[in-house]
This record gives sequence, C-alpha cells and structure tokens, in this order.
Amino acid sequence: MSLLPIFLELEGRSGLLIGAGAVALDKIGSLLKTGVRLRVVAPEAREEIRAFAAEGKLEWLQREFAPADLDGVFIAIAATDTPEVNAAVYQAAVERGVLCNSVDDIPHCDFFFGSVASRGPLQIAISTGGESPAVAQRLRREIDAQLPQDLGSWLAQLGELRREVLNLHPAGEERKALLHTLAQRQLCESASCPTRLLARAPLKPASGSEGKVFLVGAGPGDPDLLTLRALRVIQSANVILHDDLVPRAILDLAPQAEIANVGKRCGTKSITQEEIHALMIEHARAGRTVARLKSGDPLIFGRAAEEMAALREAGVVFEVVPGITAAFAAAAAVPFSLTDRHAASNVIFSTGHHAQSHNDAPLPAKEDATRVVYMPGRDLKLLAEEWLAEGLPVDLPCVLVSRAGREDQQVRCTTLAALGSEAPLPAPSVLLVGWAVREGAARMLAESNASIES
Repeated sequence: MSLLPIFLELEGRSGLLIGAGAVALDKIGSLLKTGVRLRVVAPEAREEIRAFAAEGKLEWLQREFAPADLDGVFIAIAATDTPEVNAAVYQAAVERGVLCNSVDDIPHCDFFFGSVASRGPLQIAISTGGESPAVAQRLRREIDAQLPQDLGSWLAQLGELRREVLNLHPAGEERKALLHTLAQRQLCESASCPTRLLARAPLKPASGSEGKVFLVGAGPGDPDLLTLRALRVIQSANVILHDDLVPRAILDLAPQAEIANVGKRCGTKSITQEEIHALMIEHARAGRTVARLKSGDPLIFGRAAEEMAALREAGVVFEVVPGITAAFAAAAAVPFSLTDRHAASNVIFSTGHHAQSHNDAPLPAKEDATRVVYMPGRDLKLLAEEWLAEGLPVDLPCVLVSRAGREDQQVRCTTLAALGSEAPLPAPSVLLVGWAVREGAARMLAESNASIES
C-alpha cells in the first residue's frame, strides 16, 4: 500500500460519523478540533456524545444508518461494533465518491488517522497504514517528549513574520534564503528584535547577492552520526554537491535542494577538481547556499585545502562544518581506544597511497602508534610488505572496517603477516593497525567463534 501523507482542511466542511460508542468518541476528539460540521448517526450514544450534541458541537441523529446520510458529505467514518454495518457504510461512500475510514478495517479505508504530536500550528502525524496504531502511538510519545513546549508559540510568530516577508520582498532565491535563515533564529516581541530587523531589511539584488559555501562533514554514513550543525546546513541548503560515498539516507534530508554527485571513486573521474571549484563559486555568486558534502570529516583526505584556496581566491565566503571521521567510527565498531595508554601514544592518519612511515624512524616509535589508513585499496599485499620491511612485527594486530557505523558494517580481524592475503571489503573501508587494537580484535574473534560454535 502506498499512502500520500496530506493534511486536510476540514473547517466548515461536512463530516459523518456512524456509531456513538467508545471508538467513535475517540475519533470525535480529533474531529472537533478541525472545525468540521460533524453529524453522528447511531441508535444509542454515550453520555459524552450526548453532551456534545446538547452543547451544539455536533448533531446526533438517533437512528440507524441510511445510505442517503452520505449525500453531500466530505468525509465519513464508520465506527460501529458491527462489521457488516461498517462495510455497508464504506460501500455506500465509494458509490458516492466520499472518502471513508472504517475503523480497524484496513481494506475498507480510504484514509487513516495518524497519531499526532502537536505544538500549536505544528502537527507531526505518524501512520502505520493501519498495521499497528500502538507503534504509531509509541513513536508519537517519543517525539512529543523531545519537542519544546514553546515551539507552538514560536512557530505562530514565525508564521506572521513569514507572511510579512512574502508581502515585503519579491519572490526569488534571496527571499527563499531569508526564510530558511529566519527558521533557524529566535524571535522576540521587541521591535528591535534582530530577527525581525533582518526580515525587514532590504534584500540585495540578484546581481549583487552573496551566497555561502559550507564544507560539511557527512560522517561515516549513518544520519544519526551527523552533527546538529551539519543537519541544519543540509536541510537549509539550496545546492548539495556531494562525494560519491555520501549515502542516500543523508541526501534525503535535503528534499528541496538541487543535488549533484561530484564524487570520484576507484580512479573513475566524472568531474575534475577544477570543475567542482567552478560549481561552488558559480552557485555562491548566484546567491545560493551551497553544502559541499564530504564523507567523514571535510579536513581529512577530502581535498578541502584545494577547495578552500579556490574559494578564497574567488572571494566567496565559506565555513567548515566538522564531521565524525571514519577512523573514530571504525574504532567504535571494534571497539578499542585509538590512544590506549598501555599501547599507543600516537595516531597516524594516512591513505593507501601514502601509508609508509619514514624508514629512518626508530622501531619503538613505529610500534608506539595506532595507524589509521583511509582507502587502503584492494591489494593489501604491498602495504603489508612495506611495513614488514620496516621491521614491524608479524603479529601486529590489524582490523579492516567496511562502512563503519552503518547497518551493513563489516569488521575483519587479522595480523600484519596475514594482511596481504586478505580479500578487500566493500568501500569505504578503513584499516586500523597497532597494539591498541589487540584486545578489541581478540574480543571480536572470541565472540565470533562462540557464535559459530553455538
């Protein structure tokens, strides 16, 4: 079943409810908040429903349902305890083109009631398509607990300010960017409120408008591992220029943005670095907010130095938003401390192309570190041979982590002696090497063996 989440305007429209028991009473509570003109048809009614009728909040017809009751109705709800009556209501509604919900009867429903968390004009509705209202209610409680109590009043004030902006400023990228900015700021009643002053200030013409580029760390791939700052930038950006390793789950957080893949993987380059620079500069000069989305942290092996230099030279304003680098997610996957004080006092970050240590480094320094190799490549034999030639011990623990922090994460433990014969794991992957890895790797192997034996 494919459902379209929508919010219906029911103010002043006609609604029909068949039934006046406990289930019907639960629906009445939601319906009366909408301003719908509600008519209830049932031979008997609960005292609460009788009271609503006496107060003029709804009309109660004390009789059995007749198909003609649906004439001129906008929506209908069948909420009796008799399945045959509910089915008859639904069939009559279909014949008249009336949207109908038959409570707890999925095949006889054109729409479903969501479980709603609300703060003033804000409504967050959750639906399971009728499969488990209990799950929807549990999620609603969890979301409701996280919403600020004053969110509704702030949103109402923001709505008034938005309408003022729409009347004051012409449509265009500048006005759109302003509205996104206002949605992230606090509001006060004062006439000198900085947010209100910003909303009323003249917009720069398109030719002179200035955009901004954010170099954003997308983390290891799990949206839950994004920083709050990164999430806000992604959701408010006009343009997303992302690396190939940034997953769809993160890109889906920016449904309104123009999204372009500018990644380069496995030697295949669909776009040059200079073309990426040109895209960032072009969009920024057009007044757009650009999120240059990079896997992990933007300042680690992400060509950020080149991009920052290009932006400075072009006079484009930019900001770096740090992210969780893959090394930290990979270490957490084992888990072990990169700087275990008993085994490592250094961490060495490198890539598969530049992973060698200086050959003149003394042996203790070579072993007194955790080596983190990003993108170690598909052939680990050369890397292993180089380290063995440096004098690193054959039993030095090694851990390969693929897609760290994601649901399809894979972890493989080995030693330096066996590293060269290891098959590659799916990209992106990270290689962790050092004595600090030993306990975590041994624990993982023991758990894996125990699982196999059981």
